[in-house]
Amino acid sequence: MSEKHARLSVNLTDRVAIVTGASRGIGKAIALSLAENGAKVACIATSSERVASTVEQIRTEGGEAEAFGCHVGVTEDVQGVVNAVLEKWGKVDILVNNAGITRDTMLANMKDDDWDAVIETNLRGAFLFTRACIMPMMQKRWGRIVNISSVSGLIGNPGQANYSASKAGLIGFTNTVAREYAKRKITVNAVAPGFIATDMTSVLSDTIIEEAKKRIPLKRVGEAQEIADAVLFLASEAASYITGQVIPVDGGMTA
Repeated sequence: MSEKHARLSVNLTDRVAIVTGASRGIGKAIALSLAENGAKVACIATSSERVASTVEQIRTEGGEAEAFGCHVGVTEDVQGVVNAVLEKWGKVDILVNNAGITRDTMLANMKDDDWDAVIETNLRGAFLFTRACIMPMMQKRWGRIVNISSVSGLIGNPGQANYSASKAGLIGFTNTVAREYAKRKITVNAVAPGFIATDMTSVLSDTIIEEAKKRIPLKRVGEAQEIADAVLFLASEAASYITGQVIPVDGGMTA
C-alpha cells in the first residue's frame, strides 16, 4: 500500500447516486466517498446482504444509503431497482456503473460462458442501468454518469480478451451516450483504473506485484480511493464542461 493521499472534497448535498458493485474494493470506496460528500447512495450488489456493510458504514458516519440486490444483466432487476430509488428519493442524479467480473484465460481456452458472463455484467449491465436512469435525468435536466472502464480496455491484456472487450465497449458506449444527451446537461465519462490495490489483487504474489510496478512510471500500485476521487470530481459541478472523456488513473501505464 502506498502513502496516504489528500482526499478530494466536493458538494453533493441532496444528490441521489446509484453505485453498482458497491460491496467491496473500488465500488465500495466510491459509494463511501459520494455519501461522505453529501449524496444519498443506492448501493447495488448481487444481493442486498453482500452490500450491507457498505450501507452500515455510510449510516454510521452520518450518511444516507440503501442496499439493493440486483443482477445487473437482467432488465427487470435493473428497472426494479431504479424504480425503488425513484420511489424513495424522487430522482437519480448520479450513476456509477462499476459492477464488473473477470474470467481470465487465454483466448484458445476461453469458453462461451466465460465470454458471455463478462460481457453481460460489465457491458450489458452498464447499458441497462444507463437506459433506466436516463429518462429521470432528462426530466431534471441534470445528470452525471461515470463508467468504470480499465486500462485493459485501452491497451489490452493477455488472458483478458473478454474483459478487455467489455471495457473497450464501455468506452465506445460512454462516447455515444455523451453525445446523445449533452444537450440535456447530462455528462457521461469513464474512468480507466490501472493496477489498483483491492481484494482481487491482494491474492497476487509479491513477485507479480513487483513486476507490475516496473511497468508503472510512478512505481507504485494505486489505491481505490484514488479512483473514487476521480469519480467524485466527474460527479460534481466542477466537471460540468467535461463529457465523453476517458480518464486513466493508472500511474502512467498508458502514457
